Amino acid sequence: MGIAAARRIPEWKIREVEELAELVKKHKVIAIASLENLPTKQLQLIRKKLRRKIVFRVAKNTLMERALKKAGIKNYEELVKHLTGPNLFIFADMNPFELALLLEKEKMSAPAKPGMVADKEIVVPAGNTGIPPGPMLSTFGRLKIPTRVDKGTIWVSKDTVVAKPGDVISPDLASLLQKLGIEPFEVGIKLKLVYDDGLILTADQLKIDLEEIKSQVTEAHLNALKVGVEIAYPVPEVLELSVAKAYAAALAIAAEAGFVTPETAEHVLARAYGKALALVAALGDKAEELGLGTVAVQVPAPAEAEAKAEEPEEEEEEEKASEEDIAAGLGALFG
Repeated sequence: MGIAAARRIPEWKIREVEELAELVKKHKVIAIASLENLPTKQLQLIRKKLRRKIVFRVAKNTLMERALKKAGIKNYEELVKHLTGPNLFIFADMNPFELALLLEKEKMSAPAKPGMVADKEIVVPAGNTGIPPGPMLSTFGRLKIPTRVDKGTIWVSKDTVVAKPGDVISPDLASLLQKLGIEPFEVGIKLKLVYDDGLILTADQLKIDLEEIKSQVTEAHLNALKVGVEIAYPVPEVLELSVAKAYAAALAIAAEAGFVTPETAEHVLARAYGKALALVAALGDKAEELGLGTVAVQVPAPAEAEAKAEEPEEEEEEEKASEEDIAAGLGALFG
């Protein structure tokens, strides 16, 4: 009896398991995030900002394991394998990728501290540090950062990598980065995984490049539009382009065939004029011998043609002279 009393589960733990199990049953998505290197102040700010969308709970892994089992979720055995270290449990009813993006937006830069491990390359940029020469010069030297003194301040000679992913931040480096105002770390909720109705997605699987996805969607839209135009798919936005393409093709065929209508005349004449110029260019020096070197038949634009049509008629003699000039020109062209 004494042993049974000693093993009695505290009431608060029973209530905690019950509450966690209810949260698991109530929400579509469960996320596990690491509490390591997450300041309490930052967590409270995020919790306050997102409280209408997400439920946050900090609980012991053993209690969460009991709650998951009590809730009877799918893939229970695989999920509990990830219950290691200090964890934050997140409950939500949104797409896992949406949740990951939402939490990513809440991250903020943070200064380096001795003992922290770099998760990305840290670079000290070239330029004026604003630090006067003195004891700090030896710090730059120990960190192998090339410097020079100019106008009473220390200048970094070139961009210098001072830490690579996996490197431990030394006290010297942490102090220097803080003096330079460089905050190379991000503080925020770091997801370990998201559980969605039996499916477990790890942090790596939840990372998405929005710009790349946007580019892919844009490309897919253009490709679909091209296919739609080609087959004249019967929707307004496609048919408008299909008609424009068919009209352009019809004009090209008319110009090639020499089919003259009020709509095609300009294109037919322009194409004929282009061919005449190409022929003269192909003849080279022989064009002069054939009297074609000075041939330059001008095809007036529609607006120009209309303007000429409105001009008063020339005197009959001038018209005859003009006709004679044209006949002479055609004679020179065709021999």
